Amino acid sequence: MRVIFLGPPGVGKGTQAEFIAKKFGIQKLSTGDLLRESVDRGTTLGKEAKLFMERGELVPDNVVIGLVEEKLASSECREGFLLDGFPRTVAQADKLSTFLGGNGEAIDRVVYFSLPESDIIERISGRRSCPKCKVVYHLKSIPPKKNGVCNECEVPLIQRTDDKPETIQSRLVVYQKQTEPLIQYYKDRGILSELDGSGVVSTVQDRLVALLTQSR
Repeated sequence: MRVIFLGPPGVGKGTQAEFIAKKFGIQKLSTGDLLRESVDRGTTLGKEAKLFMERGELVPDNVVIGLVEEKLASSECREGFLLDGFPRTVAQADKLSTFLGGNGEAIDRVVYFSLPESDIIERISGRRSCPKCKVVYHLKSIPPKKNGVCNECEVPLIQRTDDKPETIQSRLVVYQKQTEPLIQYYKDRGILSELDGSGVVSTVQDRLVALLTQSR
C-alpha cells in the first residue's frame, strides 16, 4: 500500500498517519522527520539541508525530494509507505510520480482530509504545550487537570506562535496557494478520496480504516 495524506494544518493527518502506519504495517514518512534524521546522521543531503535550516531558510525542493527518494528506495519501504506532508506542490508530485514510475510503482490512494476552516482554527489555537516536558494539551479536548498548568511539571503552559489565530490564517493562505492544487491533480488521476476529518480521533480512524480497506 502506497498512500499520501493531504490536507491543511490542523486536520489531524499526523495523528492518523501514526495509527495507520502501525495498523497496516507500512512506513510513515514525513519531510520533517526525514530532515531531522538526515541531519542527525550527517548524510550528504543532511549536511546540505542543515545549512538552509541554520539560516532559517526553507530547504529547497531538490534536497527534500532527494531525501524522500532516498528513503523510498530503502528496504524500510518495501512493504509500502504513507507520505504525510509530501508532496506539497504539483512540481513535487510530478517528481514523485516519475521516481516511482521508474521503479514500476505508483501511488495507490491519496486521502484528502477535509475540515471547515473555523474548526481548523479552533483545533490549532486551542493547543497549549509544556515548555519543559513538551507534552501538548488542548483547552477543549485534552485540558490539563489544573487550568494553564502542566500535569507533570506543574509549570505554566505556553501557546506557540505557530498556534496563534493570526499565524494559522497565514499558514492556511500558504496551503491554499501551494498545496490545494494537488486535490485536483490527484482527482484527475482517479486516486483521490475525500475524508471527513471532523469528530473525535477514534471516529476519524474508523472512517479512514474503512476507506483504505476498500481501496486495497
